[in-house]
Formats: sequence, structure tokens, C-alpha cells
Amino acid sequence: MTNLQTNEAAIGTDNRSRPRAALPALCVTQITSWGIVYYAFPVLNARITADTGWSTTATTAAFSGALLVSALAGIPVGRILDRRGPRTVMTTGSVIGVLAVLAIAYAPNLAVFTAAWLLAGTAMAATFYQPAFAAVTRWWGKDRVRALTIVTLAGGLASTAFAPLTALLAENLNWRSTYAILAVILAAVTIPAHALALRAPWPPAPPPATLQTNGSGSVARSRPFLMLAAAFTLNGFAMYGVVFGLVPLMTERGAGPTVAAWALGLGGAGQTLGRTLYAKLARRSTPTTRTVVLIAAGGATTAALALIHGPIPLLIALALAAGMVRGNLTLLQATAISDRWGTTHYGRLSGLLVAPVTIASATTPFAGAALAATLGGHSHLFLVLAGVSLLAGAFALASGTRSS
Repeated sequence: MTNLQTNEAAIGTDNRSRPRAALPALCVTQITSWGIVYYAFPVLNARITADTGWSTTATTAAFSGALLVSALAGIPVGRILDRRGPRTVMTTGSVIGVLAVLAIAYAPNLAVFTAAWLLAGTAMAATFYQPAFAAVTRWWGKDRVRALTIVTLAGGLASTAFAPLTALLAENLNWRSTYAILAVILAAVTIPAHALALRAPWPPAPPPATLQTNGSGSVARSRPFLMLAAAFTLNGFAMYGVVFGLVPLMTERGAGPTVAAWALGLGGAGQTLGRTLYAKLARRSTPTTRTVVLIAAGGATTAALALIHGPIPLLIALALAAGMVRGNLTLLQATAISDRWGTTHYGRLSGLLVAPVTIASATTPFAGAALAATLGGHSHLFLVLAGVSLLAGAFALASGTRSS
């Protein structure tokens, strides 16, 4: 790891090469993009199905399709980021996102609604964490953990800010008008921020850290990479299962819809709180060790939510704790490539690593709902998800390399 750090210290770490407005801009755009394109849907879906008569299965399938498109699009987007930087990618993605949300708002039928969500998937790939992480990793070089922490601290507030805002708008307007207003907010915030704040020169990629990692293809086919991808994929399924299952779990325990929405939102606040601890954890542990520990901690909070039935404030506290772990896992995933294999091919390798995770998260709403129905409730579902986390931890342990 010493050679890796020395090489990167010479490239991409000159403060003058960094756009001064990039960090605050990315903080604001991550909150807004995630809050509107992702977190508004769980809040509005019940109103959408009630108003249109479309089935919950069909609307959730459209949303899941967006996540699948995002996973597939993320790989070529990563290649473009490696070569050209984030400005064009993220600005174009913001425009596509606004058009997609407007199309969702005014979709006259289920087919158009589904097509609009598939378009939104392209916007996700170009505006969510992966392009932001690629930008920060290249521009900040050896200081990337601090910068990534700042961006994800803000991003963790997306559900905290927009889940309650979306619910408030929906209480006074219909779901179509709510989405239309959110599209205007998305346009006003993200398009100018990406276009104006990401204009700094794109630094050249650092050389490969070792002869063994002189090509992204050889890394992507290696056993450590494949084991790590399996660990993150299983953990992603479990983690997003908790996110999508938290509201129905809370309602099964007697919480009202508003309290359940606040529990989801406070989980986002927990992500922000948890991310403040990641830099200290990174300094005191190897990549493999912290991967295993964090995945195990996520499984423990999931098991606790399954086994503890109340009171409601305690369940909210557990949701907050689960959010803290998720916040650390986001940073863990953001640094997984650079910590092990350097930043030369960060965009492409990150896209390959995240693609199966995103695909797994896309299946979560269906699989989670089906499992909950089969198993007799969300408590049993959460126990299964805790077991999936345990398996993910085993794969993470198997991914350990001598360079870790």
C-alpha cells in the first residue's frame, strides 16, 4: 500500500487543481437527486396506486427497472468518467433526471410510467454516488476519505429532508403535482450546480500501483474482486431490504404511517452520523477487517429489528442505529477500489463492483414483499435478511488479500 499512496500523492492532490465549489455542490446535489429520484417513490407509491388503479407490483416493477438500468449504465458511465471527468456526465444526467420525473408526473398510463422510470435509471447512473465518488477520488487523491465523508454526510440527509417534504406536499396536493414540484426543485438545484461547479481540469490518472494491477480487466477477474463483489451484493440485498421493509415493519408493530415515515427519515440522519466515524475506523483497520465488521454490524441491527417488538421509540432508535451502519457501508464501498487497487481505473472498476449490488437492490422490493408474505410478516423477513448479511460477511472475509 505504500507505493500506491506515494504514486497517488503526486497526482490529483494539488489543491489548485480542485474546483473550490465542487464539494459543496456535490453535497447539495446528492441530497436533492437521491431525495427526489429515489426516496420520493416509497412515500408516494401508495397514493399512486390508489389514484391510478395500477397494482403495487406493477409500479414497484417500474422502479426496480430504473435500478436495473442504473446498474447496466453505470459501467460505461464509469469509463467515461475515467477519461473525461464528471461535469458533462453529471450535468447531462441532471437534465435527464428532470425530464424523467416530469414524465412520471404526467404519465397517462402504466406503459409511459414504466418508460419514464427506465429513463430515470440512466439519470441515477449519471448523478448518484458513483460519479460523485469518481470525481472526489481523482480530484482529492490521498485526501479522498475526508472529501468522500463530507459528500456522503450530506447525501445521508436525502431521506431526512425529502421523505417528510414529499409527504407534506402529498397531503396538500395529488401525487402528480407533488412530482412536478419536485422536478422543478431538481432542475433548479442540480443542473446549474453540476454545470458550473465541476469545471476544473480533470487530472490524469495515476499509474497502476503494481505490475499485478496494470489493467482493470485483470483486477475484475481476480478472486479478491469477485469475493468482494459477492459480499457487497449480498449485503446490498440485505441493506435495501431493511430500507424498503422498515415502514411496513413499523406499521405491523402499531406505528402510524407518519411515524413510520419519520423512522425512515431518521435512518437517513443516522447515516450522516455514522459517516463521521468512518475516517477513524479506516485509520485503525485494514480494508478486509472493516468490511467484515461493518457487514456484521448491519446484520446485528437487522436481527434486533426482527426480534424486538417495541416500544416504538426503541424501534426508531434501532432504525437510527441501522442507518449509522449503512452510512459507514456507503463509504466502505466508495473506498473499496482505491484502498485495494488504486485509482487508475476507479470509474470502471467501481461500476463493475456496484452493478451487481444495484441489481440486487432492484430485486429487493419484489423479493422482500414475497418473502414477507410467505414467511408471515416482516419480522421473519428481517431475520432472513440478517442471515444474508452473515453470508456476506463470510465472502468479505474470503476477499482478503495480502495488500489489504
